[in-house]
Amino acid sequence: MSDWTAGYVAECGYTYGYYPELNPLATQLAFAHAGLPLPVVSTACELGFGQGLSVNIHAAASGTRWFGNDFIPAQAAFAQQLAAISGAAAQLTDQSFADFTRRSDLPDFDFIAMHGIWSWVSAENRAIIIDFVRRKLKPGGVLYMSYNALPGWSAFAPMRQLMSEHARRAAAAGDGIVQRIDAAVDFAGALLATDPLYLRSNPAVLNHFRQVAGQARPYLAHEYFNRDWAPMYFAEVADLLAPAGLSFACSASYFEHIDALNMTAEQQAFLLRIEDARLRESSRDYMLNQRFRRDYWIKGEAPPREPGWSEALARQRVMLIVPRAEVPPRIVGSRGGLDMDPAVYGPLLDALATQQPCSLGELAERLQPQGVTRAQLLQALIILCGMQQIASVQDAVLAAAARPCCQALNAWLIEQATHSEDLGHLLSPLTGGGIAVSRLHQVFLQALPATESPADLAGHARQVLGEARDLAGDQDELSARARIFVERHLPVLRALQVVP
Repeated sequence: MSDWTAGYVAECGYTYGYYPELNPLATQLAFAHAGLPLPVVSTACELGFGQGLSVNIHAAASGTRWFGNDFIPAQAAFAQQLAAISGAAAQLTDQSFADFTRRSDLPDFDFIAMHGIWSWVSAENRAIIIDFVRRKLKPGGVLYMSYNALPGWSAFAPMRQLMSEHARRAAAAGDGIVQRIDAAVDFAGALLATDPLYLRSNPAVLNHFRQVAGQARPYLAHEYFNRDWAPMYFAEVADLLAPAGLSFACSASYFEHIDALNMTAEQQAFLLRIEDARLRESSRDYMLNQRFRRDYWIKGEAPPREPGWSEALARQRVMLIVPRAEVPPRIVGSRGGLDMDPAVYGPLLDALATQQPCSLGELAERLQPQGVTRAQLLQALIILCGMQQIASVQDAVLAAAARPCCQALNAWLIEQATHSEDLGHLLSPLTGGGIAVSRLHQVFLQALPATESPADLAGHARQVLGEARDLAGDQDELSARARIFVERHLPVLRALQVVP
């Protein structure tokens, strides 16, 4: 591996994932539920943006001025291509972190984001990142950071080490990264088949390994085969970020705001007895066997938490982003499934079923006569947002300004569905972010506005997808799916302004 990579896998590109936590608008409900002032974001930066889908979606779909950096040239080139297509003013580069963070032309930022990068770079690069956040994140600004966490990785970390060691030392000469990963996975599987005492002591490792063996090799390359791979305890991360003046705000994972979804009553009571906030958060990770954290941090001392209703919260708008009939009746958390209370969720979903943005203040007034309290409303919205059934909605003026960039990039993304299923999201100027849209639905969208006939959409999809039956099914099934799309999903995409 060449020195310029600093030990990071660069032989194959990262996946084309979209990560909604990188959308600054996602901070609003999370901060409100935690009793923190709602952030205002006008400048933002993503470090290590991968293929750049998230940063381009957020730059095109909002009024936020975005900067970003990823040191792999091919990924930066693709990201720059997306920015050119949308016409958004995102400034995306392919420098090392050291070079990027020393630039004198960067503004101070309200929001800095990193997805996973923290776990996969060297200690030297982590120090560079910390110094950058110290210098360039505004007081009161927000850092979003996700990372591999302990204790959840404790059992499987030795397997990752074994596979990584095999890929470095036992691969055949001339093998590429995919061949090295295949060989490493086969080797690890053969070792586990000998029934080692390690496996007897860690029986959950086998299921985890089977999941790993079935995953796409480019994903495994970046997740498991970098030279640097450092899962950390929450307290370790807090200690490292302290010199940058950062205080823990709250989880960016909405479900983790609702203890009843993830912990027993006994565990909740135990946590309530812990006065020290850092020790309480660390203890929570043991209860959840936390393997991946998504966290918001604030520059400066976190202000006193004041859970409850506020005028700023009442002005926040949300909307349903899926068909009302497709909202599942159960919530799945760490401790299994819970039925949604129909007395709360029924009236709330009915109020949002028109697919129009609605402020929390309006929802509270509408639901109060039906016995739904503001606290119940906020908790239900947090859960539905965690399920990706609803999303926060930005200011109407910002949404209108973002619409041309969204339409330009959406048109290009929809066209890519002809030959690829990598790009599974489209842009909504209302949510300021991405909306999951399957490849088949994107192919249906290619036929608009010429026709909305389910039969015509099915015929177009059959022509484009050919015999890809895993996507299209037989003709009768495809026609049925086209009809459901026209009746249920197309109106939602129009309400979200994904489709003109």
